[in-house]
Amino acid sequence: MANLGTPAKTAEIIKKYDFAFRKKYGQNFLVDKSMLEKIVSAADLNGDDTVLEIGPGIGTMTQYLAEAAGKVIAVEIDDKLIPILKDTLSEYDNVRIINNDILKIDLNALVEEENDTRPIKVVANLPYYITTPIIMALLERRLPVKSITVMVQREVADRMQVGPGTKDYGALSLAVKYYARPEIVAIVPPECFMPRPAVASAVIRLSLYEEPPVRVRDPEYMFRIIRASFNQRRKTLANGLSNDASLHLTREKVTGALRDMGKSETVRGETFTLDEFAALSDRLCL
Repeated sequence: MANLGTPAKTAEIIKKYDFAFRKKYGQNFLVDKSMLEKIVSAADLNGDDTVLEIGPGIGTMTQYLAEAAGKVIAVEIDDKLIPILKDTLSEYDNVRIINNDILKIDLNALVEEENDTRPIKVVANLPYYITTPIIMALLERRLPVKSITVMVQREVADRMQVGPGTKDYGALSLAVKYYARPEIVAIVPPECFMPRPAVASAVIRLSLYEEPPVRVRDPEYMFRIIRASFNQRRKTLANGLSNDASLHLTREKVTGALRDMGKSETVRGETFTLDEFAALSDRLCL
C-alpha cells in the first residue's frame, strides 16, 4: 500500500495534480498514519464488510479501508479529486468511486445495489460545515447501517454524547441517543491535518441499535417536537411548541400534557431526557 498518510506524500500528490483546496467543501486531509490506523481499528472491519466512505479526498483513508474491508464505496463531491482518486486507488479493485453529493444520493438504493441490503459500515473524515446534516441523514433514513465511525469537530462529538441540562445538549444529542450508542475513541489535534483546522477534532463511533432504547408511537413526530423544543432554547417548552405553526399545538394542550407528566409549565426542553420526550410526544400526538 502506498502510504499517503504523511505530510510529504500528501504535498506531493497535491503538487502533481496542481490541486487547490476548496474552502466551500471544508477540505482538511488527514496526514497522520497512527490516527488513520486508529480510525480503521475503531471501525472493526473485516473482509465481509462493505464500507461507505464520505469525502475520501485524495484516497488516504480509502487505501486503509480497502485493505481491511471487502468493498469500499467512496462518495466524493469535488470533481477535481476524481482523477486523483482514480490514480491513488488504481491498484484496488474493491473500491467504487462515486462523484456526487452524499445528501442527494438515494442511499437505500445504493446499499441495495452494492450490498444486497445487508448492513454496511460508514467511515469518514467529515467536513465540519456539513457534519450534522450528514449524521442526521444516516440516522433518520433508517439505512441498513451497523456502525458509523467518523472524524468530526471536537465540540460536535461532545454534543453527540452529552446529557440533559448541558449547553451542548440538543436535537443531535437526542437523535444519536435514540439510534445509537456513541463513544469517542480519539481526540485529534489540528497538526494531524493539511491544511490545519483552527480547532481540535475527535473520532466518534456510533454503534446502531437493532431496536431503539425507548418506545414511542411516532418517532418522526417525536423528533419534530424535539427540534421545535430546541429551536428557541430560551423559551419554555410550552411556548416553544405552541409557537411552532407546523405542529398545530395550543399552549393549553402542551401544558396539559406536561401536567399529566408531573412537569411544570415553565420547564425547558434542555432538561428533558429522551424518555421524557417520548412520553410527551405520545401525549401530544393523540
